[in-house]
This record gives sequence, C-alpha cells and structure tokens, in this order.
Amino acid sequence: MELKRCRWADPDSELYIAYHDQEWGRPEHDDRKLFEMLILEGFQAGLSWITILKKREAFRQAFDGFDPALVAEYSPEKLEALMSNPGIVRNRRKIEASVQNAKVFLAIQKEFGSFDRYLWDFTQGQVILNTDDVVRASTELSDRISKDLKRRGMKFVGTVIIYSFLQAVGVVNDHETDCWCYPRSNEALARFCL
Repeated sequence: MELKRCRWADPDSELYIAYHDQEWGRPEHDDRKLFEMLILEGFQAGLSWITILKKREAFRQAFDGFDPALVAEYSPEKLEALMSNPGIVRNRRKIEASVQNAKVFLAIQKEFGSFDRYLWDFTQGQVILNTDDVVRASTELSDRISKDLKRRGMKFVGTVIIYSFLQAVGVVNDHETDCWCYPRSNEALARFCL
C-alpha cells in the first residue's frame, strides 16, 4: 500500500518524495543546513520549489557547501562567476542578497552563539504543530522573524519566504493531518523531532 503524503509532494517526482519524506518539516538545528535552506528559499521566490530541488547540488557546489563564512567574503569576480553558472538560478539581486545574508547570519551567530539558538528562541525551542489542513502563506511568527531579519539587514526574507523556511526546517510542522509524516501524538512528535 502506498503511503499517503501531503498533496504538494508530487508522487511522480523522486526528488519531491525524498524531500518530503526525509527533510521537510523535520526540526533542523545545524547552522550550515539552516543557512542553506534560508538561501534556497530566497532563490525560490517567484519560482517552483522543484526548480530549486533540481538545482540544489549545483547550488551547493557554487556556494561552497553553503559555508556562510566563505559566502560572506565573495568577491565581485566570484559574483560574476555565479552569474554565468547555468546550474543555478542566475538572478543578480538574489546572488548579492546571499552575500549580504551570510554577513548578517554570521553576526547573528556571534550575538546568539548560533543561528539555531536565535531561530528556535522564537518558539522557546518548540515545534509548532498545525492541527488543521489550512494552507498558510504566512503567520504572525513569520511576520516577526521576517521583520527582525530585515531590521538586521537581510534581503529576500519576506514573511512568505520565512514561512516556507520555517516549514522546511521544522519550526512549523505543516504536514497534512492524513500524511504519514504527521505526528499523531506528543510522543510521535518527540520521535519525529529527533
């Protein structure tokens, strides 16, 4: 019997299925992975997520494994190399925003000890489990985080992008209630969070 998944997880796409089953909605605490997802969500603006998934490995190579310390130091020559890389989304504003966002990311790490601590402090370390199947584009939480990141100098971190980021890194669990990934109890949520 085939597993029931969220409607957005195209059953004909192995990339979507793997992303849905193994990553999306699972709490992430590794700063480099958080940086990767923040940057990729910014690049996704105006595009489909499958476009980003298909280019993800090229992004990882082009952006030095999403090491924020390296990205923060990109030279104009590196930016031009990225603009001519057909493996990634070649949008100058998004590429330049990645460098700026890396600098802010490093400043947040210095201030809070880690970006993970900064991010999860917004929910006191708790996963927000939505118990309905309402499709949301933003929430009061994504509004607050977006506003704070913009205040700190980040770009391409509007509330819709941030809500998608929160879903991706598991701060918000938005799996549909009939999806096999939806935790059916507090114990299941705790296991899901490991």
